[in-house]
Amino acid sequence: MADQLPAKSLDIVGLYCPVPLFKTREGIDSIKVGEVLEVIADDPAAEEDITRFVKRTGHELVKFENNEGVLRFLIRKKK
Repeated sequence: MADQLPAKSLDIVGLYCPVPLFKTREGIDSIKVGEVLEVIADDPAAEEDITRFVKRTGHELVKFENNEGVLRFLIRKKK
């Protein structure tokens, strides 16, 4: 879908807790409401941390994929 194209992509493979969460927060802050942030990470803790962050902050997790330990998040900024 065309509206799923990320406005910004963060490759944070090789970075570990809490860096992926900080980078995701910075990424969300740098895009406009309605835009999508793509985050690629391989920290096993990132799945829970980023999913919880998205819920807590009121954004939308559009898509989550785990491809052999490489995690891909598409997060729509809601506010």
